[in-house]
Amino acid sequence: VWHVDFADPRRLSAMIQSVNNMVTTYQSDLIDYDVRIVFLAGGIRFLTEDPLAKTPFAEDAAFRKQRPDLMQRLKQLRDLHKVKLEYCTLTTDAIGLPKARIIPNVGAVRSGVVRIAELQALGFSYLKMG
Repeated sequence: VWHVDFADPRRLSAMIQSVNNMVTTYQSDLIDYDVRIVFLAGGIRFLTEDPLAKTPFAEDAAFRKQRPDLMQRLKQLRDLHKVKLEYCTLTTDAIGLPKARIIPNVGAVRSGVVRIAELQALGFSYLKMG
């Protein structure tokens, strides 16, 4: 399980590359895998085209420019590599972001932190880009 609570697009780009490396390694070694990415706090900005104006996660010019590429790469992880994306509804509720503004096929969980803890209890490794 990868933890995305940051708003830095460069960190997300590096993380996407790491996740891609992970799943392609598992695939080439014919190993079954279940990789999750849980988005909360600042990470929510990567799952919506909403500029999140007047929130702590509002887009800036640099992110606005990078967003299409980052979203496409996340969608590829989800669709081509079956990586499961999940978001925290505590975060979206706190900033008034309706579910309809989240990209399709992303699972909702009440608390991202609780979800990560649940997955760890099931044996998932915890990973986060530094």
